[in-house]
Amino acid sequence: MFNLDSFIRNSVVRRRESLFARDIEANHATLEKEIKGSSICVIGGAGSIGSSFIKAVLPFEPRSVVVIDLNENGLAELVRDVRSTHNLFVPDEFRCYTLNFADPIFERIFLEEKGFDIVANFSAHKHVRSEKDRYSVQALIENNDIKARRLMDLLRRYPPRHFFCVSTDKAANPVNIMGASKRIMEDLVMAYNQYFKVTTARFANVAFSNGSLPDGWLHRLQKKQPLAAPNDVKRYFVSPEESGQICMLACILGRGGEVFFPKLSQDQMLTFSSICDDLVKAEGFEKKEFATPEEARHFAGRMSPDGKQYPVVYLKSDTTGEKAFEEFFVPGEKIDLERFRSMGVVEQSQRHTIEEINAFFDKLESIFARPDFTKAEVVDAIKEFIPSFEHTETGRNLDQKM
Repeated sequence: MFNLDSFIRNSVVRRRESLFARDIEANHATLEKEIKGSSICVIGGAGSIGSSFIKAVLPFEPRSVVVIDLNENGLAELVRDVRSTHNLFVPDEFRCYTLNFADPIFERIFLEEKGFDIVANFSAHKHVRSEKDRYSVQALIENNDIKARRLMDLLRRYPPRHFFCVSTDKAANPVNIMGASKRIMEDLVMAYNQYFKVTTARFANVAFSNGSLPDGWLHRLQKKQPLAAPNDVKRYFVSPEESGQICMLACILGRGGEVFFPKLSQDQMLTFSSICDDLVKAEGFEKKEFATPEEARHFAGRMSPDGKQYPVVYLKSDTTGEKAFEEFFVPGEKIDLERFRSMGVVEQSQRHTIEEINAFFDKLESIFARPDFTKAEVVDAIKEFIPSFEHTETGRNLDQKM
């Protein structure tokens, strides 16, 4: 029987032990001191990274966990998962709410609780496909930036001991609007470090995370549909477990204003097509590669139930916002590579002031207020705010591909 966790360990991250296991062990006493008996609020906790963060902190026995997410089905599965996991501590107060963190209901919960000791925000548009037109761009920036500012203002009323907000490797030298929105988010949340401790983390693709291309392959296999992948882009990968662990370590062990990233070398980068090759083999097939999606779909439609060949199509990437490889930091940032075994830390980075951020947000909201605004106007505004932002519009987006 196919075991996804084993496949990720053996064929994707290629590590038998979590990358962060030794740093967790070395800092166990501090983690326990800061988490045990604490109240925790996890926003976006039903997603792949948010749920992994929850499973990383539960062994340290928090007093309460409140989870906020719009995905009602995801929250139901989260509860079933944690309550079905052998020897996993779950506090008596483990509450899940299906709502948006920008809703007045969340504000009411936060104020009645008088805040939380630890707040971690994983609510975000995370896909490059979230920028195909002006409507998707507005929704992306609203969620990743504008609503995030409202959250930070709310937290000032009852400041947490630790605040963490997940970023992305695409925030370093961004070439897509999603990555730029995360870079804007970094500047935004770091501006509030004067009021309470703020940390974040940039890290790699989470292998088989919800909605990712590899996760889509599992659905395609179930439906006997062809598998598609780019063969010319390389990515770093961490396991779902590792994604939650680095967020926990950054949240608890980080100093205010710091950005964490995993220590991964370029020889650990993989193409999606190579992972797809291994998945096809693990499922007991041999790949049959086609030059076009049409040919692959035609073959899939004629496959016999006991067929040994499985159709795949590997193409060069031609969609807007794709990057040949990812980076965790950029020139000019002060980096510490010695403090932790498995993580580097951006200790200092050039950031915008809160006044500059507010002015930029006012400009964005004025653009969005016009019924005839364009995606190009938003890109131009971002380029003024992030001069290094390099965005090339190809006219192609991921909704136009398999």
